[in-house]
Amino acid sequence: MTLTWAYVDLAERVLRLPDSKSGAKIAHLGQPAADLLRDAQRIDGNPWVIFGTLPGKRLSDLQPFWQRVRARAGVKDVRIHDLRHTFASTAAASGQGLPMIGKLLGHTQVQTTARYAHLAAEPVRMAADAVAQNLRQSLG
Repeated sequence: MTLTWAYVDLAERVLRLPDSKSGAKIAHLGQPAADLLRDAQRIDGNPWVIFGTLPGKRLSDLQPFWQRVRARAGVKDVRIHDLRHTFASTAAASGQGLPMIGKLLGHTQVQTTARYAHLAAEPVRMAADAVAQNLRQSLG
């Protein structure tokens, strides 16, 4: 909610964040996120990406908006932070390793990332089958 346009680098598809839990960092953007930012409304004189209703101000409370989004989507128990877990789980299920997922999430410790990357049972079964098939073929 405190992201300003000055931190957005669409040419490099990154957010250059000067202050986070672990200090300054670069957050890499996927093309769909970069496209959304490129097309987002900008208000002259307002530096905030997520602007408020008052001139020059940012949105200060995301909960009313988030409650409307959840109601429309029919997912009343989903927290905003759950989106981060979903991102990590989707990355893990698509074959990304924990170090890469950690880099995407801005983690410095793989143990922190492991808490986010909950794998669905089916991708784990598929991986087990693939390894077992390879072993069977190797052992004859």
